[in-house]
Amino acid sequence: MELLQLHYFRTVARLEHMTKAAQELRIAQPALSKTISRLEEDLGVPLFDRQGRQIRLNMFGQAFLKKVETALTALEEGRREVADMAGMERGSIYVATPTLHRLSEPLGAFLALHPNVNFRITQASLEEMSRLMENGDVDFCFTAVPIEGAGIHQLPVLKEEVFLAVPPGHRLASRKSVSLSEVAHDPFVGYKESYPFRKMNDEFCLQAGFKPNVVCEVDEPSAISSLVQAGLGVAFVGACKTDKKSPLIKLDIESPVCQRTYQLAWHEKRYLSKAAKKFREFVVKYFTDMQQGAAAPAVLQEVAASQATNKKNPAV
Repeated sequence: MELLQLHYFRTVARLEHMTKAAQELRIAQPALSKTISRLEEDLGVPLFDRQGRQIRLNMFGQAFLKKVETALTALEEGRREVADMAGMERGSIYVATPTLHRLSEPLGAFLALHPNVNFRITQASLEEMSRLMENGDVDFCFTAVPIEGAGIHQLPVLKEEVFLAVPPGHRLASRKSVSLSEVAHDPFVGYKESYPFRKMNDEFCLQAGFKPNVVCEVDEPSAISSLVQAGLGVAFVGACKTDKKSPLIKLDIESPVCQRTYQLAWHEKRYLSKAAKKFREFVVKYFTDMQQGAAAPAVLQEVAASQATNKKNPAV
């Protein structure tokens, strides 16, 4: 039994589709099929039920997959622990998040200080993040929606007020604040139902006594901004106190209270590299400084100082 066989098996088991698995693994489908067949021969049992071109993980495959996940996770943790012994700068950090909207700036600042750290970012749904964390495939999840699961620790790092964005010329455009019930009959631009913010935004409306009439569904904050400005409808948008001025017309929501709390989550039983721990400290400090209204967060001052030093002493 070879390690490569286990990696291939895990991918096929997750997708239950040989062609898609071959494409993801970037190998020829016949080679993948042969590898899985050889693994089944070594084990002495079939791992998949096959009906024509369709495959389904059977009871043997399900039992074996649990052990494979445990083995591969342990090996990955061992690899990262050994890498840690060579120093933080060679570490890797794996992050899953629904959107990079709030995380991109601290990511950039951290990389400016530690350019040799490797990041792997995965955009994922709430269900996918829970699975990735349970399997040990990511170090952190960054989300405004709590992740359920035993052993998952969640640290609030950013509290964000939610505003109501309205198009130019809207009847409420000249107002500074609004009760959410005042737009009960307005068309809404919202996120797709699979997007974590959708459930949260719908709950705001239910608290105001109505179900939103969502006329357009998107999966990126930038799309919402464009569609609102085009006059398609109103929408919920988040903005921290230190956000730069936006062309959007954003109104304070008097009632109900509309806020989001972003959290950094990790599994307490999974190994965190030195780089990952340093990144966690950095993100907490970054958002703490930002919410306290610092003109220039201490971490950004550190970045500026590091860049200035690099200019004076360029690498040979």
